[in-house]
Amino acid sequence: MTASPLDDVRAHYSQGEERARLESPLGKIEFARTVEIVRRHLPPPPAVVADIGGGPGRYALWLADSGYQVRHRDLVGLHVEQLTADAAADGLSVETAVGDARSLDLPDDCVDAVLLLGPLYHLTERVDRMLALREARRVLRPGGLVAAAAISRFASALDGMYAGYLSDPEFWPIVQQDLADGQHRSGSSELPAFTTAFFHRPEELVAEVREAGLELEALLGVEGPGWLLADRLDDPVARDHILQVGRLLEGEPSTIGTSAHLLAIGRAS
Repeated sequence: MTASPLDDVRAHYSQGEERARLESPLGKIEFARTVEIVRRHLPPPPAVVADIGGGPGRYALWLADSGYQVRHRDLVGLHVEQLTADAAADGLSVETAVGDARSLDLPDDCVDAVLLLGPLYHLTERVDRMLALREARRVLRPGGLVAAAAISRFASALDGMYAGYLSDPEFWPIVQQDLADGQHRSGSSELPAFTTAFFHRPEELVAEVREAGLELEALLGVEGPGWLLADRLDDPVARDHILQVGRLLEGEPSTIGTSAHLLAIGRAS
């Protein structure tokens, strides 16, 4: 039997490395900027937020610590176990379970906001991404928001150029495929190439959010081009400059795609 793309995703995340990813230099930029953007758009606590495909729960813990009621779902059982343990250790309340973003076990009109910070780039077929977005729309109350993340179509080319991975004969074809149709596959190279995923052009993410019945409020680059300088993050001045440039360029159409991650903010009517 042929393995499905999500089998690759489950295998990748079942290694347990995602728990510490947002503590890496690049992860710290991603987390800081994502929190900054999402906080602007969220209703005040104690609103109900569904963190769908929320991994081991870094964002769920931040939300719970900020006073939100959190409903967390993730495809990987290990992530649910990790979040349950971390929430208990921190004395936080998070309702979590294994779940699929395409078919949620949540009733209609039950949350004030939905975070889709992972599912869209692991659903390689457009029909599946639309299912996830429509499910997010279904569980939203009128006026609620969806924050939907995507990986930029250009991420592997930029990362490969900066880090020198383009010299690897197996990495260059991965980049070419990413640029051609967004269908990212890791191959057998020892160099970092993520796992099975879809990389969006900015306009593709906009089209999908709108087709799901959401009004687009913003399309933003999360990290800005400074993510390529993540190795300088320990320098407070460099960190400040990276974040400043990220803010300055977040909505600039000509540079949004230079961010590693894109973030669309959609609103239910």
